[in-house]
Amino acid sequence: MLQLSAATGEIDLKYLDESRFCLWSEPGYTYYFRGEQKCLEQTKRRGRRLSIIGFLQPLISFVYGLVIGGVNRKSYIQIMEQEAADAQRTGRTRVIVQDNGPIHRCKKVQKLWSKWEHMGLYIFFLPEYCSEM
Repeated sequence: MLQLSAATGEIDLKYLDESRFCLWSEPGYTYYFRGEQKCLEQTKRRGRRLSIIGFLQPLISFVYGLVIGGVNRKSYIQIMEQEAADAQRTGRTRVIVQDNGPIHRCKKVQKLWSKWEHMGLYIFFLPEYCSEM
């Protein structure tokens, strides 16, 4: 229903996710050719991680922010406040589809849900363990 509403222009539908990157890679997250033994030489674990948080609006935009370290509650709230302000400024309903990450459901964020909804920003949580979505 959300995708149909977005296709007809009734709402702005965006997908949010975060990811972390570092120079040091866990062996379990590496690729190798079939029949070859997994072998990975790594540097010493140094430096901080680089994290990205982004909004994808298919065929329209991809907006992201980079954070040294991890995406925390403060940076998540800041980017969601911007989305809520944009929704209010344009007067269009905006729906953000996201997973059930701890930052997305913490008590401080839950207190802001009604404020964001009043500004025209709604959050749709994906079902848990639903990778196909």
